[in-house]
Amino acid sequence: MLGQHVLLVALSTTVAIAMGVPAGILAVRRPSVGKPLLAIGNIAQTIPSLALFGFLIPIPFIGGIGPTAAIVALILYALLPIMRSTAAGLQGIDAAILEAGTAMGMTSRQRLRLVELPLALPSIVSGIRVATVIGVGTATIAAAIGAGGLGEYIFRGLSMVDGTVILAGAIPAAVLALSADAFLGFVERRLSRGRRSFAALPAVAGVLLALVLATALLGSTSADRIVVGSKNFTEQVILGELLAQAVERESAVTVTRKLNLGGTFICDRAVRSGDIDMYVEYTGTALTAIFHEKAGGRDRRAVLNLLRDRYSRLGVTVGAPLGFNNTFAILIRGMDARRLGLRTIGDLRRVQERWQPGFGFEFLEREDGYKGLVRAYDLRFAKAPVGMDLMLIYPALAKGQVDVIAGDATSPQIAELDLVMLQDDRSYFPPYDAVPIVKTSSLLKRPALGRALGRLAGRISEAQMRAMNHAVDVRREDARLVAREFLGQLTSTRTEQSLGGGAH
Repeated sequence: MLGQHVLLVALSTTVAIAMGVPAGILAVRRPSVGKPLLAIGNIAQTIPSLALFGFLIPIPFIGGIGPTAAIVALILYALLPIMRSTAAGLQGIDAAILEAGTAMGMTSRQRLRLVELPLALPSIVSGIRVATVIGVGTATIAAAIGAGGLGEYIFRGLSMVDGTVILAGAIPAAVLALSADAFLGFVERRLSRGRRSFAALPAVAGVLLALVLATALLGSTSADRIVVGSKNFTEQVILGELLAQAVERESAVTVTRKLNLGGTFICDRAVRSGDIDMYVEYTGTALTAIFHEKAGGRDRRAVLNLLRDRYSRLGVTVGAPLGFNNTFAILIRGMDARRLGLRTIGDLRRVQERWQPGFGFEFLEREDGYKGLVRAYDLRFAKAPVGMDLMLIYPALAKGQVDVIAGDATSPQIAELDLVMLQDDRSYFPPYDAVPIVKTSSLLKRPALGRALGRLAGRISEAQMRAMNHAVDVRREDARLVAREFLGQLTSTRTEQSLGGGAH
């Protein structure tokens, strides 16, 4: 992951230098052209990184899921400091020196190459230094769109609420940023002392070219490969591992994992565009958030049939349900439930004037989320709901920072933190059966995918899913090992059933 991180930053910074230095020169020599370029750089800097990644996902060629969109975003963030430092370095040169160059008979191009750029080089390196440090930090967020790098550890640690795993990504990222800053600072000081030579540029270009080639080689895999994605919470990572390992057991196809993607809409976009071949979705989520159908009043089979029809029009297949229903759980603290006698969601009307609700950002926006919930139950909380990351919502409730949240029915933290799930007495939430969502062309091309999905169909109960979540979230076990152990148990059970049938 450190190697992936370095390559993301090296490639994006190299391209930004190739674009930013000429743009900085234009800003000084041709202000009518250069100033709009600086304005574009300024605008790019104001866009939050996650928002920029989101904007890039649907754009052909430069977007999508994976390193391409991340590199484009990092280039945009690196452009402004390089352009500005180049322009500042050129504008800071003494006019007498420029006049002397002209008096010696230099052309404008010769003066730029032999006088201006060498004198501006310390300032240019200073801008590259800033751009590199920005790139190291921003590249950690790129893991949200499957670009890899040290952000994988940070997102995984957040999903597990595990400081050790977060630090496994944060500390190397910090060391990398400090190391890059120290090295470029040393280069800047050397240049400021008069050693302004371009003689080393061919060697530097060779190193950067080698890094770019290494990126291409590391990013290239066999054409016969399957890409498995997942959303950005523990259960989804486990399910992604189960899919990936089931495929690996059924065939020799190369499986690439793009786990911990941003959320429902990123995964949906990715499978439709072919950036990933499969992921696990929940039927109620697809029904309401993706296809904008009404939430309540449908049984599990009706929802599944409707989704199969909707997805088939998009070239996507809905596999057989995995066996468990992970419905939304409206949760409160156990001591509050016992003290106040709260059993149903409707009972929240008794405390709505003094309680603070808190929900994940996606739940606040979804059709089957907060807005529909308060309408269905006629809830009028006096305090506006606090929006927070889904990974932080359980401890926030346990610590008293909020009083009611929407969680997952299969979360091990319900029992671990003494939380109580309120009964959905008006049947507001639809069924949320976990189902594989697969690109139809991939399924037709590789029969092994059908066998892999058949291995898992109907084999995961709510209790088993909760136990796997507990192993990762509470016991801090690796999701890959937990998935491997579960698949091993399935194989053993099948073997025993086969032997038992033969004995009869």
